[in-house]
Formats: sequence, structure tokens, C-alpha cells
Amino acid sequence: MTRRHPLLDRILREEREFIHGLGGYSFGIAGGTLVVNERVPVPRFNFVTDVAVSRHRMTGFFETVLDHYFQRALRPEFLLPEPPPGHLVEVLGRLGFLPRTENRSVLLCDRTVPAAPVPPTHSVRRAAPEEIGTIVDFLVSARERAELARGLEVLWAHPNPEEEMIPVLAWDADRPVAAALLHRFRGIWGVHSVATQPESRGRGAASRLIYGSLHEILPEGPEPVAAWADHPRVRGRLERLGFHEVGRFRVFVLDPQAELAVARGPTGPVVPRWRPPRTPSSTTAASRASP
Repeated sequence: MTRRHPLLDRILREEREFIHGLGGYSFGIAGGTLVVNERVPVPRFNFVTDVAVSRHRMTGFFETVLDHYFQRALRPEFLLPEPPPGHLVEVLGRLGFLPRTENRSVLLCDRTVPAAPVPPTHSVRRAAPEEIGTIVDFLVSARERAELARGLEVLWAHPNPEEEMIPVLAWDADRPVAAALLHRFRGIWGVHSVATQPESRGRGAASRLIYGSLHEILPEGPEPVAAWADHPRVRGRLERLGFHEVGRFRVFVLDPQAELAVARGPTGPVVPRWRPPRTPSSTTAASRASP
């Protein structure tokens, strides 16, 4: 078994607290943790993690998990540590969940190792309260806009103890071209929901945004900073900025054409139970909001 990085659990806790702060919640059952945000029904805010289920207890686990999400019209992702157990991969496939081509990496920057400087092609600054609509437009579709804006307003203005959030924008002249949410919980910062305007992608705006966040926005000190990458290209860019990988997950998503079925045993027949709602707009929004 691969040794778990000592800070990984704290990083994952910070990510959950970020989702909690936006109106979500999480709870554990035997075999895993469910992270849920009914107000912002995008997969990035609705997923199952810490999955560790015995081959002989899979039926009860998956019935409980899927019942919770699908009664709320949510389509969750499953995050399994790489490499995932074969019996979980098998049952997820039978339920219509397919692995993404790329894994999700968790990366950490302790800010003690100098990173290669990024040319100041874009200015980076904290967003002002009146720019919350600009931030939200980067992250979700119109359908989720109002709920996310309300969640951000509360978390931004009234964080709980040991918590802080800083929305950040990158500008090209007088036009915002990239956005991110910096969130701190109990000494861990997370760089969340990095998004770039389509016409500005590939021009260094996101790299400049993260570099500026690390060296111009966040207070100096020993607190580590975490980020997430869903593609090797993004992981490589983060590594050039001083991050290194501390965890990797295989992400399973429900095939949009699949009818959900629940297994009645590890090797038994499957029985259709639900047909999950199809929400292309939410899927699109989630891809835009992914770090």
C-alpha cells in the first residue's frame, strides 16, 4: 500500500469545508464520505470520497449512497485512490459509472522552495465585494448562478473561526480574464475553481493568477497551499509554480446515457432502480469550475 502523505487528510478536509461554506454538507457512512451541495448541483461539489468498502458490503453501501444523491436529483462522482480496488471498479462499471481518462491530482506548495517567476502578463488582485457577480460568471451556468452567489457572499463576509476566503481576479487591461477562490481552513489554503475565459485560454492567465495568488495575495508565512488538477497539462503547470503531487484519485462519473442499476450482490444480477436526471448544463459548468 502506498504511504499516505501526512497532510493529505487536512487538505481534503479543507476542500470539504470550502463546499460546506457554500451551503453544502458532508457525512460519513461505513465505507466512505458523501460530500453534497444541493444548492449548486455540479459534480465538483457532489462526490463520494474516502471509499473503502469490503467486497461483501458493497450492495448496502452503494444503495445508500445512490439513494441519497438521486433522491435529490444529483449526479455524484466517485473518487477512488489510485490504484483503485478491482471489486469497486467492477461494481461501479455495472452501475453505469465510467472512469475519466485523466486522474485527479492533489498538489501541495509549501512556499519554501522558490518557483520560477511568471511574467506579469496580467495584473492580479483581490476581487471587490461588488464584483461577486463577475466571479460567479466564471464558475457556473446561469442555472446555478444565484445560489452560488449567495453562498459566496456569506462565506466571504462571515467566515467561521479559523476560516477565510479571498476571491481573486486576473485582468488583461480592463477586462477580467481569469478567476479563482482562495480558501483557508485551519492552516491550509486551497486554490479552488480556477477558471479562464475561453478566448483567453492558453495565454498564461491561469498560471499568472495562481503565481500572483501565492506571492502577491496570500499572506507570507508557513501555511501550505493546495490545488487540484484534472489533466497532466494542468499538473505540469502547477509543478512549475512550486507544487508537488501528494495524492491521486481515479474519478468515476455516470454515463449520461446510462440507466442507474443497483447490484444485489458482488456477483448477482442487477436490478434497475432509478433513471437519473440529465443535466448537460451542470456538467458543462462543472468542467468550467474545475481547478
